[in-house]
Amino acid sequence: MKHSAFHLSLPCYSVTKTKNFYLDIIGAKLGRHSTQWADINLFGNQITFTKSGEFSFNYKSYKFQDTVLPSFHFGVILDDKTWDTVLNRLSEKKEEPIVATTFLKDKKGEHSSFFVEDPNGYVVEFKRFKGAQQVFTS
Repeated sequence: MKHSAFHLSLPCYSVTKTKNFYLDIIGAKLGRHSTQWADINLFGNQITFTKSGEFSFNYKSYKFQDTVLPSFHFGVILDDKTWDTVLNRLSEKKEEPIVATTFLKDKKGEHSSFFVEDPNGYVVEFKRFKGAQQVFTS
């Protein structure tokens, strides 16, 4: 099965701060853009951030194994090399430590993840699976 990229459109407070975070800190690429919006190429996936002023996403967190996770988050699944590169890049550029966690250890779907918050308060997850075939293993 061929994998397709996803598109996500989200409001943002500042197009400039959002671009700086995704381009300079994460290492993503800039697509089409204006002063009011920007397409970010996040590892082949398109996220459109549109300046909107105040907005609110109210959500509860949930517990998965021993880790509390935000129920509203998005992310990308990366290969081992790219995941390590992004983790190292973020660890160098962010003030707070980046903590990676392994979920479902020695079970179907074993994967490692780390989470970062962007300037808009969105939580972005970077995930790598022990084996690519385990992404949708049930």
